[in-house]
Amino acid sequence: MTMRVISRKTIKEFYENPNFKDSKIALEIWFKEALKANWNSPTDVKSKFKNASILKNNRVVFNIHGNKYRLIVKIHYNLKTIFIRFVGTHEEYDLIDAEEI
Repeated sequence: MTMRVISRKTIKEFYENPNFKDSKIALEIWFKEALKANWNSPTDVKSKFKNASILKNNRVVFNIHGNKYRLIVKIHYNLKTIFIRFVGTHEEYDLIDAEEI
C-alpha cells in the first residue's frame, strides 16, 4: 500500500509564490516519491531520504532544494498518510517548533 499525502495544495501554494518558484521541481519530486513510498517506520523514510531528520511526534523534516527550504510532515504510518505541516525557508523554519507544528 502506498502513501497518501495531505495536501498537495499546501506545496503548490508555496512554490507558486514568485519568491519561492525555485522550489517547484524539488517539491514535486518529493511529492511523487512520497506517493510511491510504503513507509512503515522512520527507518523506511531514512532509507529513501538520508538527510531527513526524524523528530518526536511522528514529525519528519526534509531538506528541499539544497536545504534552502524545509518541509515538515507528520506521518501516520499505520494509516499510510502523510500530513504536510510546514513548507518554508530555512529562516522561517528556525522560528517554529518543528515537533509541535
